[in-house]
Amino acid sequence: MPADLLPDRFANIRAAMRWILAAFYAAAGIAHLWAPDKLLAITPSWVPFAPQVIFITGLCELVGAAALLTRPLRWWAGVALAAYAVCVWPANFKHAIEGIELPYIANSWLYHGPRLAFQPVLAWWALYCAGVIDWPWRTRR
Repeated sequence: MPADLLPDRFANIRAAMRWILAAFYAAAGIAHLWAPDKLLAITPSWVPFAPQVIFITGLCELVGAAALLTRPLRWWAGVALAAYAVCVWPANFKHAIEGIELPYIANSWLYHGPRLAFQPVLAWWALYCAGVIDWPWRTRR
């Protein structure tokens, strides 16, 4: 039997990861729409039309969260959310390096260090829970 037809031993884990990630992105999307001025402070100066970009990214996070939970759109949502995680990384660096105060977020390297290190994990998480990749638990043929 080809590997792509084998039952996914981690289906329940992937499902739980999908719901957690969808909740995370839904909350982030609401934050983008609710308090865009706060996120504008950490947006790099080279981003054109920053207020509009923050609004659009908020919508994209909400749509991505919903799509991640929808079987026909799941693969595309995983790819899009992984790309998104990489694209917003510069804002996380600016937030950390410039020490910008945001409500409810500690302005300390105890927050920023793990946050910056976790961004690639967030990209992997989106790809894995959407079934785009199987690494590191690929079933051998």
